[in-house]
Amino acid sequence: MGRVLRRRSAGSCGRDEIRVHADKIKVNANILQKVAVSMLPFYRAVATSERFAAIWSKAVVTANLNLMRRLLASVAPSAARQGLGTNGIGYFIDFIFPKLVYTNGTTIPPGTVQFMFEPRVHQAIARAVLPLYHRLAHDRSFACKLAIAIRRKNSQLVRQLVRGTVHTQALKSVKIEDQGIALTFKYPFSKFKYRNLLFRETFFGRRKRLRRRRRLALTEE
Repeated sequence: MGRVLRRRSAGSCGRDEIRVHADKIKVNANILQKVAVSMLPFYRAVATSERFAAIWSKAVVTANLNLMRRLLASVAPSAARQGLGTNGIGYFIDFIFPKLVYTNGTTIPPGTVQFMFEPRVHQAIARAVLPLYHRLAHDRSFACKLAIAIRRKNSQLVRQLVRGTVHTQALKSVKIEDQGIALTFKYPFSKFKYRNLLFRETFFGRRKRLRRRRRLALTEE
């Protein structure tokens, strides 16, 4: 069961969030809020600046991690201090917590296309998810509800919480994946689907992604 770390207070998540042993290796409100706070300025920059979105997309497609990190640092210093990766069709930012890594990013599904990441679509997605990440960052109760719904695999509640903040017909699906959420978008001005991901990264998942990154680098050479 684990012992209680602190008393329940206003805005806390109750027993589901303060067990010692169980939640060290599972998603909780603290994880969601830390990621959201760090990523919110980045999504705002993408949403509001065509130039930033265009340069970011070029860096993603060309696997220019140095440029990606500089761009991140210019708008979201906390996110820039995290792990960073690209597969040529999207990007991943890894946040390291005790005994787990949580990843946030946007990508075209692998196997669909190579070396493509459309700034117009990325901007549209950033505008759509801004309210979600803002709510996660600033509303502890909302973050608690989403974390608990993910842990309990309550897909209906997860969809309800996400769709309550992401208001676009381009959002085609909301799913629980890898102790996190996967939002699939399809815009009429693009033939590709895109996924905004917030999930727990596994050791094998990271290794697989690193292999893809190395193959990408070799192809670019």
